[in-house]
Amino acid sequence: MIPQAHGKAERWPDGPAQEYAHPVIPTVIDADWLRLRPFTTADIDWVHQVSLDPVVQRFIDLPSPYRRQDAEFFVERLALDGWSSGTRAEFLAEDADTRQRLGRVGLHLREDRTAEIGYWADPSARGLGVVSSAAAATCQWAFDTLGLELIEWRAEVGNHASRRVAEKVGFRVEGVLRRRLIHRGQRVDAWVGSLLPTELIHRSTGAEHNKP
Repeated sequence: MIPQAHGKAERWPDGPAQEYAHPVIPTVIDADWLRLRPFTTADIDWVHQVSLDPVVQRFIDLPSPYRRQDAEFFVERLALDGWSSGTRAEFLAEDADTRQRLGRVGLHLREDRTAEIGYWADPSARGLGVVSSAAAATCQWAFDTLGLELIEWRAEVGNHASRRVAEKVGFRVEGVLRRRLIHRGQRVDAWVGSLLPTELIHRSTGAEHNKP
């Protein structure tokens, strides 16, 4: 989704992967009709509202009851601090013209040049292709800019909406991991898939630039 980069985040150096964990430069990705940007504290109320949606709570292991302070923790400690710690790259997907908040795509970055992807959509944005387009843009950014070699996807067995998104992006579903996820304190089976740089399906003519 980002063939030309206006600024590059620091790559992990060559060598034993476990020795490196570098900050990642907060980045904005322009992906056709979507704009992917880092979260801000102004997004807390929106995160709280979306996280109360029954569909989101059905398959994402969220605190229950979900309180505003849980949304604060996600935005401030995970989404924002993740960039500086080099552990996460969290993007809010919004309409490029109206700036309406539409969804979220995040990468949990590992020290071996791999990551695990996660995503969800605002209820009003479901069925519009928001998450698949945003996930593809995020994966291309991670491959091109961070030098990732593989991105993994996991979802609870039965989460067909998440699986459809993953397959549209190019992830290959590899099988079922028994009792590999925890949901509401219970272990559940998980689908697992992976994406290599050459397997990404969606490409666009957008660009990326460092956040001011």
